Amino acid sequence: MLNKVCKLARHAGSVIMKFYNSKESINVAYKLDNTPITNVDHEAHNIIKKGLFSINPNIPIISEEEIYNLDFCRHWKRYWLIDPLDGTKEFLKKNGEFTVNISLIEDDIPVLGVIYAPFFDVLYSSYKQKAWKEKKIGIKEKITVSHSKYLVIITSRSHPDKELKDYLANIKDYQLKSLGSSLKFCLIAEGIGQIYPRFGNTNIWDTAAGHAIVVAAGGKVQTWQGVELNYSLSSRSSFLNPGFCVSVF
Repeated sequence: MLNKVCKLARHAGSVIMKFYNSKESINVAYKLDNTPITNVDHEAHNIIKKGLFSINPNIPIISEEEIYNLDFCRHWKRYWLIDPLDGTKEFLKKNGEFTVNISLIEDDIPVLGVIYAPFFDVLYSSYKQKAWKEKKIGIKEKITVSHSKYLVIITSRSHPDKELKDYLANIKDYQLKSLGSSLKFCLIAEGIGQIYPRFGNTNIWDTAAGHAIVVAAGGKVQTWQGVELNYSLSSRSSFLNPGFCVSVF
């Protein structure tokens, strides 16, 4: 299943790149939270949804690009969680920092994660306790987190957190690296960064694939209360996550 999902993510990414490199204008609209959505988001969504149904028609799907009644989903214990084009702002800025995110949730936990960065042609994947980085198709290298004493802190490029300044005031020696999309999770997983603090709003489709990869690589994704980020649909009132911290400690 993992290989099929990786292939699907690459397919969606190749279509995204056709739009990215095209001289034709992109159709941009804005959601209620003022975040952009484009025809490219919808195109990638359709490709991934169709592909996942062909892999297993019995697993339901939650995607950023569709509206769901949470009450209808509450009983789901196994479901796909996807963000077809994570980092739409970065896509529109043409800085390359956007990804295709696909994850499988089982019993409230992301057990499979795939993140493909089509501009860089790099794919990250995980299944349970193993995580990989694939620079060339078919050539995977296992990745693990790094416990370096010199901290590299990863922050969001397009979503600055007001609380970040206070958080950093309590840390002495560190280097900041700003990045778009779920690539922030990937840098933690492959040992380039040690901490990714997030205080602002995210949705469960923003984090699930990265969460799976970081945990498989030996890291943690916890709320600021020290509890692992949870993807249960039975008790939540929305698809929003609480604030969290991705770290190797």
